[in-house]
Amino acid sequence: MLYYLFEFLEKEYQLPGASLFQFTTFRAAMAILFSLMIATAYGKRIIVFLQKKQIGESIRDLGLEGQKQKAGTPTMGGLIIIMATLIPVLLFAKLENIYILLLIVTTIWMGLIGFADDYIKVFRKNKQGLKGRFKIIGQIVLGLAVGATLYFHPEVTMKEEGTTVTTEQNEVKKIEGLEIKSTRTTVPLIKNNELDYADFIGWAGENAKNYAWLIFIPIVILIVTGVSNGANLTDGIDGLAAGTSAIIVFTLGIFAFVSGNVIFSDYLDVMYIPNSGELIVFITAFVGALVGFLWYNTFPAQVFMGDTGSLTIGGIIAVIAIIVRKELLIPVLCGIFFAESLSVIFQVGYFKYTRRKFGEGKRIFLMSPLHHHYQVKGYHESKIVTRFWIIGIMLAIITVVTLKVR
Repeated sequence: MLYYLFEFLEKEYQLPGASLFQFTTFRAAMAILFSLMIATAYGKRIIVFLQKKQIGESIRDLGLEGQKQKAGTPTMGGLIIIMATLIPVLLFAKLENIYILLLIVTTIWMGLIGFADDYIKVFRKNKQGLKGRFKIIGQIVLGLAVGATLYFHPEVTMKEEGTTVTTEQNEVKKIEGLEIKSTRTTVPLIKNNELDYADFIGWAGENAKNYAWLIFIPIVILIVTGVSNGANLTDGIDGLAAGTSAIIVFTLGIFAFVSGNVIFSDYLDVMYIPNSGELIVFITAFVGALVGFLWYNTFPAQVFMGDTGSLTIGGIIAVIAIIVRKELLIPVLCGIFFAESLSVIFQVGYFKYTRRKFGEGKRIFLMSPLHHHYQVKGYHESKIVTRFWIIGIMLAIITVVTLKVR
């Protein structure tokens, strides 16, 4: 909103300094400052409100040290993250940008699903929360909406690679590529590092690529569902999900900055995605919200994000990665989420297999998700979280390096 106000003031009254709002970097800096202030200043008020309403976490006894003391800690703290993200975005972003609109819808939609889950747990005293099938349906609906928008919306384009030609006067000229609709994405560690989803259906005939959405949209649904559930599983000990997510989102911000800048994308040989540079405003606001939330969520936590926060975080990360066409880097960049999800899948699968085969279920890990395994081994929460953060930073660096390693 402020962007449009200062644009008007500059055009009509030549207000000194109003032109600063034309720069994405300035608006991104303001967004992160505002989100940090909102999360830290108003976060305490939200925590007090949650305490008054007795919206506390019901802790399942897993036999872990210090776990019982957490019972009654306010939950639904994801509201802090959502508020501290959306307010700066509404103030500083270009709201007609299709990518910003998609992320606002993602934040609200996933926030509502998470809120419904937390509400059922707290007020209806049902520890299972929202039934799993309803969560999955909600994630599928979001994935369907995001996939369809990115495929069909006319403003979602990519820049074709330019070509070099030699004129009759032996002058070498580069012809700029056109902005086109495309289902291309980035494949890491390969020389020609682009994959077109349309190629998976090209075998069916010349016009088959017109139906590439049959491949693209299900992939988007799978990614949105997988990442949001991965973030949900990672939210188990103080500061783990918020800190890990901040590292991931910051890295995606680098990709968004490069992909949205025609000079840097050309220099680094990364696909240029017109209008994606505006993502930086949303991303910086989101990073500020996550870091601000950590002010109250680090050990010992004064508030838990609940599914209101974790499902929202996962959904946003997935959608940003898909927008900048870096979704195939998710297994590396979101390696912590991936490991947490696999630990649950392997644990449950192995337990069922051994129970069926030997009559007694056996386990791979002492407890799953993975962070609980280390808790049972006797590691303190803070040590586990810090080491997971360090691993997350290493994975982020590896992910960024793939920009040039082919």
